[in-house]
Amino acid sequence: MSRTPSLSGSTVLVVEDDYYLADDARQALERAGATVLGPCASADDALAVLQEQTPDCAVVDINLGTSRSFDLARTIKGHGIAMLFVTGYDASAIPPDLADIPCLQKPLEPSKLTAAITELRRGSRDGG
Repeated sequence: MSRTPSLSGSTVLVVEDDYYLADDARQALERAGATVLGPCASADDALAVLQEQTPDCAVVDINLGTSRSFDLARTIKGHGIAMLFVTGYDASAIPPDLADIPCLQKPLEPSKLTAAITELRRGSRDGG
């Protein structure tokens, strides 16, 4: 049996427009000890949260309804917040200026999500 990475003390912003996928991500992150902001179903909702709180990292769906989340990603990245994309589509659509952001494919496996967030947290603490 694999051990779930501990995200205790971490705050994670979840931006996902599919309620069930967002709730699955929230539950997985909370089980690992993280505090979850959101889930937010839109970029506007996420930006409102970011005005009030600063997460340690963010999980952002590439497709939010009928729009892409790339401007939101640039804002998150500009605030120095570690993040990863999630998508059910081809990740090749990610613009070059955001290509350094890790990407997980949907459907998300809870263990892969928590491991990816653990890596993000480790990288942000190491200055990467």
